[in-house]
Amino acid sequence: MLVSVIVPCFHSEESLDDVVRLTQVEFEKSAVYDCEFILVNDNPPDKTYDKICELASAYPNVHGVCLMRNFGQHSALMCALNYAEGDLVLCMDDDLQTHPSQIPLLLSAMESGEYDVVYGVFEERPSLSPLKRFSSWLNKVTGNILLEQPADMKTSSFWMCTSQIKNQMIKFHNYNPFVDALFTRMTTRIGNVTVKHHQREHGSSGYTLRKLINLWLSYFNYTKLPLRMVFWMGMFFVVVGFVAGIVVIIQKMTDPLMPAGWASIICLLLFFFGVVLFALGMIGEYVGNIVLSVNSTPQYVVRDRVNFPVGTEKNDTQHPEKDN
Repeated sequence: MLVSVIVPCFHSEESLDDVVRLTQVEFEKSAVYDCEFILVNDNPPDKTYDKICELASAYPNVHGVCLMRNFGQHSALMCALNYAEGDLVLCMDDDLQTHPSQIPLLLSAMESGEYDVVYGVFEERPSLSPLKRFSSWLNKVTGNILLEQPADMKTSSFWMCTSQIKNQMIKFHNYNPFVDALFTRMTTRIGNVTVKHHQREHGSSGYTLRKLINLWLSYFNYTKLPLRMVFWMGMFFVVVGFVAGIVVIIQKMTDPLMPAGWASIICLLLFFFGVVLFALGMIGEYVGNIVLSVNSTPQYVVRDRVNFPVGTEKNDTQHPEKDN
């Protein structure tokens, strides 16, 4: 069986040698599995793509793709999925935190036939900054609520899926993909296996606060629950306002000398205008996503490819108008 190892690459020129070499070693131990690599350069300001080209020259099963600009990790993953030809698809990071030595654990879980997708998750996370700890917590809570993920489901950037799942995922052409959400749309047969965490050997994480927020906002592409919550919130305040109005009228009729509360009115106005602005912001997020999709904002655009057979140019651009 062929396993397509897809790796989104950003500032990884120092680590890619070890990623490819150690992964090759793991697959050479197996008489059942072979592997290919799809290394996608997400346009970092370094020589990562030069390293990919060097590896493609050294290994016939290493294929490289260079994007025209930085489209983000999940768009790079979608690009790699479009080039993957394996019976199974394995996603790994480029920094060796998701270590090749843990690949047999994912393969073993897939061999059971119980799962379409398997995540490798860390039993004990290393010491994290408050920002990363908060973003991990927020990702889990919002994923469970907005994406209707099972409460016991854990996600990571170290996962394996079947070619059947991959073939369905590449039909999604929206400019702002989120791989974990696509998995939950397609199957409930999602499993977790515990893997050992390895320290990052080179560089640091490329996720800034802005990128983490943008990643979180991509949840809105996959659920209408926030709009439904705003609707019921509005209905609740309409009822509260109606009942409060009746109470005020009755009090005024029974006690004509009851003073009007200017301060309370201002507080109510501030509160309700805040709710209105929150709702408008929520709706605006959806409208903005619609506008960008209608304008055919590309999911990714390929600048260059290396070590691919002739005839794969059809995957070089992915945008919504391909659905028409």
